[in-house]
Amino acid sequence: MADEAPRAGVDLGGTKIETIVVDSENQVLGSARRPTPTEGKPADVAATIADAVREACRSAGVEPSSLGGIGIGSPGLVDESTGVVSSARNLPGWDGSFPLAATLSSELGAEVFVGNDVQVATEAEFHLGAGRDYDSLLGVFWGTGVGGGIILEGKPWLGRGGAGEIGHMVVKIDGALCTCGRRGCMEAYAGRASMEARARRWMDRGRHTDLFEIAKERGRTRLTSAIWAHALERGDEVATEIIDKAVAALAAGIASAINLIDVEAVIIGGGLGVRFGEPFAKRIAAEMLPHLFHDEHPPDVRVAALGDLGGATGAALLVRRAGRKEFISA
Repeated sequence: MADEAPRAGVDLGGTKIETIVVDSENQVLGSARRPTPTEGKPADVAATIADAVREACRSAGVEPSSLGGIGIGSPGLVDESTGVVSSARNLPGWDGSFPLAATLSSELGAEVFVGNDVQVATEAEFHLGAGRDYDSLLGVFWGTGVGGGIILEGKPWLGRGGAGEIGHMVVKIDGALCTCGRRGCMEAYAGRASMEARARRWMDRGRHTDLFEIAKERGRTRLTSAIWAHALERGDEVATEIIDKAVAALAAGIASAINLIDVEAVIIGGGLGVRFGEPFAKRIAAEMLPHLFHDEHPPDVRVAALGDLGGATGAALLVRRAGRKEFISA
């Protein structure tokens, strides 16, 4: 690996595009962060990604065309064989399909690989972070949405391209409307976008909350993880009630997944997961117990260790994994 060319990794999130360039030992040589577009079409998101990769490359002192590859962790349904991303509904105008890999490869002059954002972040935790002690695990990333990644016997499980969508496990029949258009999904209760929409509805109906005042004080147009944390510190009743519902939904959905695949560990990541940290990981673990069939031997529940760069690091690792085709698929 000593002579391996630098690789780029892009974490395409609902609020930000985190980009890094790493060497053969996965050490960061350069980085860039851009806000994710809130309007436009997939091509506009792709253009922002290209700009972020160029900026990270300038920081690293390399040209994009000299990279050994560019990995992108994207939300939505990802076809790794073609690099096409479909139904990434947390991104603007992305209800259909878009050839993300081909578009960026043409723009940047390097080979581009695309994987599911949470799957590649889970793989990073498995190889380099909180999942290193386990052979099989479930990654649950709690942020703008709720995504999942699966490692079985040391290899990623991709299914037919849609595996790991734990945010769309039903936790309440005929429950709250989810951004996917279905009802009762975990993400309808625990995804930050759904939580913000619920807080706004409750405020409009007359319930008091400091959430939006905190956002205004901090110059934010969205309720970030930090804003939710500060509202909880203030004892905000709306924030507390919404977070309690989110934890309950996460616990029920994760426990149901464990009842099916019985992995050794659950890694909790994402903006909210990492922000709330170990105390909330313990809360989720405790609230899972009533739903676990094998409750005498629950999985370990750990907080993701790689922080904000975990998704981008996993995307950079995707360049290696995609080349070796080390995954399990249906």
